[in-house]
Amino acid sequence: HVQLVESGGGSVQAGGSLRLSCAASGYTFSRYCMGWFRQGPGKEREGVANIDRDGSTSYADSVKGRFTISKDNVKNILYLQMDSLKPEDTAMYYCAARRTLVAGICPLSPFYSYNYWGQGTQVTVS
Repeated sequence: HVQLVESGGGSVQAGGSLRLSCAASGYTFSRYCMGWFRQGPGKEREGVANIDRDGSTSYADSVKGRFTISKDNVKNILYLQMDSLKPEDTAMYYCAARRTLVAGICPLSPFYSYNYWGQGTQVTVS
């Protein structure tokens, strides 16, 4: 069965960095659109970054230039490198997978268009 397991969250001071990882199993990782989402206290879940099956990426405006999404199709791991972190980045971060037959259909929203989700990893920036 499909499983997504996030790791790498934690507490960091503003300006610091964290790298999140998402280990995927149970499906053909390279053929899916993969995304990182977050949900802060009292906020709706929002897309942060995603990466298509052909490697193309997109980012939310709020994280452009600070976050970098990447993937390893051999190890089946999705990454999110987060630099210059701000207190407003504090949230639970989730990775998600969306079935797609071809590249080019990999939107950041709506979040519910993604089929599989991990359990989340907490990021706190103070």
